Amino acid sequence: MNLAFSEEALALSKALMKRYPEGKHKSALIPILHIAQAEFNGWLSSDAMDYVASIIGIKPIEVYEVASFYSMFNMQPVGKCSLEVCHTGPCAINGAESLISYLENKLNIKLGQTTADGMFTLKAVECLGSCGSAPMLQCGVNYYENLTNEKADELINKLTSENRLQSYTDIK
Repeated sequence: MNLAFSEEALALSKALMKRYPEGKHKSALIPILHIAQAEFNGWLSSDAMDYVASIIGIKPIEVYEVASFYSMFNMQPVGKCSLEVCHTGPCAINGAESLISYLENKLNIKLGQTTADGMFTLKAVECLGSCGSAPMLQCGVNYYENLTNEKADELINKLTSENRLQSYTDIK
């Protein structure tokens, strides 16, 4: 394993673990996985998950179980902007499937794929807890709600011009 956190990321990980009593550091796993994903190009390889396990002092399988359960963690490389469209109940009723089709056509990709320029990955995810503002999507730490095709166009243009990933420093 050749991966290592930056000094800042390692310090933040240790500070997160100190929030919990000895023997309960696994409670910091989810925020540390966010840090790892930001540090290691937006996704969690098996080496990255092994590294997180070594920092926390738990078995790698414990990290794999958590990382593979939540849609917010990417188990394969993704674009700089991962567009996670909620497609459960209220979002589906309010046009999520139509929005997904629109984004697939606009970006020239299918669900789970990344644009040729590496900018966008399109995902359908389970409830993001914003049912009153459906349809919606999450990109990084930001929610985009009450989406229409026009609002989706504005978002794509904005994200393209920013051309950046969210930083793990937003976790603090």
